[in-house]
This record gives sequence, structure tokens and C-alpha cells, in this order.
Amino acid sequence: MATPELVLIDLDGTLVDSLPDIAFCVDGMLTQLGLPTAGQERVGQWVGNGTDILVRRALAGNLGGEVDEEQFARAAPLFTALYAKHTSERSRVYDGVEAGLEYLRAIGAALACVTNKSSTFTHKLLSEMDLDEHFSLVISGDTLARKKPDPLPLLHAARHFAVAPEQGLLIGDSANDVEAARAAGFRVVCVSYGYNHGNDIRDSRPDAVIDSMAELPMLFDTPYRASTTG
Repeated sequence: MATPELVLIDLDGTLVDSLPDIAFCVDGMLTQLGLPTAGQERVGQWVGNGTDILVRRALAGNLGGEVDEEQFARAAPLFTALYAKHTSERSRVYDGVEAGLEYLRAIGAALACVTNKSSTFTHKLLSEMDLDEHFSLVISGDTLARKKPDPLPLLHAARHFAVAPEQGLLIGDSANDVEAARAAGFRVVCVSYGYNHGNDIRDSRPDAVIDSMAELPMLFDTPYRASTTG
């Protein structure tokens, strides 16, 4: 695979395992509303499309997310308040992420984080996970008029860095990432360990699937030797 000039990386389920904190806050919201808790496994099937849709899915107990608007209006501020307090207490950077980022810096690729997470929580999580310094551009779910799977965030990043889409790569964990990349003309590599509503990401046919971002050097034609081991 040709070495990319621009690499966009998803956040939740790709860089950071944020599900433990998200599930804790969803269950806290449900408890305050007098509803049964969902548990981390079920919440993991609902993440990936932004906070509002997550709250709707939690209230409905399914991916459809059809709920009463008054109930949603009560629930959304509860989740927001909880997640503001518990953004990263239980979250962790996935193994291999630092090695992958080191490689991408070494080959001179421009780096951006592109996520459907709201900007407040995106910047907070990146900062608290010590990842913010890696990205000169961050595009959140509320940065632009549309978010993934729409290609707009990817095309916006390509214009920002003056890079042709075919020279760009998106690294993500979900069918949304694959759909956005295909629509924007980007190549796409997915990690096997992400959320993706509980589905196997291989079914979405990305260009490659990796088990760790540390495997990135094996995909591209740029010679590279890591400066550290272990």
C-alpha cells in the first residue's frame, strides 16, 4: 500500500477504549430516570454515532432509538453531566497506539483526529489520555454540518492539509468509517478490536484490518525502524 500523506484517526474504539466510562455514565443516567441499567456489553453496541443517538438508544434499549422526546430532553442533560465528570476515569489508550503514532510521525504524515464524539468530550478525552499533542487538527461530531458516515469531515481535512483524498487514509473501527472513507475517496484501515455495534468489521471490507496500530509499518512501502522496542 502506498504511504499516505494524510492520516485521519477515529477516537472511541480506535485510539481509546472509552466504553467503560461511557457505559458507567449511561447506566447512571438510566438509574436517575428509574430505568433498568444496560451494562457495558449492550452499551458497546450503541456507541459510534454521537451522544444524542447513544442516549436515544439507551432509552429505547435498542439500535433504533425511537423514544419520547420529553424523555430524551430529560435524559440528555443527565448523561452529559455524568460524562463531563467521568470522561476518562476508566478509559485507556489501546496497546500499540503509541507505536503506531510514532510510525506515522516518522514517515511525515499529517495527522488529524476525526470522530463523531461531541467536541467538548473529544478535546477532554484526548487531553486526559495525553494524545492531543499528536493532532494538528481535530474534527468532532459537531464541528461541521455533517459527521461520519458522511464524507464531509474527511474532505474538510483533505482541504485543510491541501492533500488529495487519494493520498489520505482513515483508520477506524466501524462500518461508518468505511462508508465515509469510500465516499470521500480515502483508503481505509480498520482495527479489529473496536465497537462497530458488535459486528465483525471485516464484513464492511476495509482495505486492511489490523489487530494493533503497531502493525501499521507492515502495510506501507516506507522503510522504517522503530526507535524503541517493547
